[in-house]
Amino acid sequence: MGITFERVGNATVASLQGRLDSSNSSTVETELFNQLGDGGFVLDVSQLDYISSAGLRVVLVVAKRLKQSGSAFLVAGMQPHIRDVFEISGFLSLLAVAENRDEALTRV
Repeated sequence: MGITFERVGNATVASLQGRLDSSNSSTVETELFNQLGDGGFVLDVSQLDYISSAGLRVVLVVAKRLKQSGSAFLVAGMQPHIRDVFEISGFLSLLAVAENRDEALTRV
């Protein structure tokens, strides 16, 4: 699992690569929380190969934290198989989703 952070304007972009599952979800959650701050937050999952229920929990916890602070949160770049997981779990109705990173950044 790889994760990189980039500041673009007033938004933070966190890009996930590989697998987000129970073996690394607590580490990823900690890293994401450490980057939360002022401005919007984009979670770029375009290079995410797999997400488990533990990974979905991380996304939901981060989204809730940002909502409480009044910051925008978007998930961007879902591959079809990742989108299916979010749809089946009902998360697509809970989260703001963008087709790609550029669209997310314009909406933050």
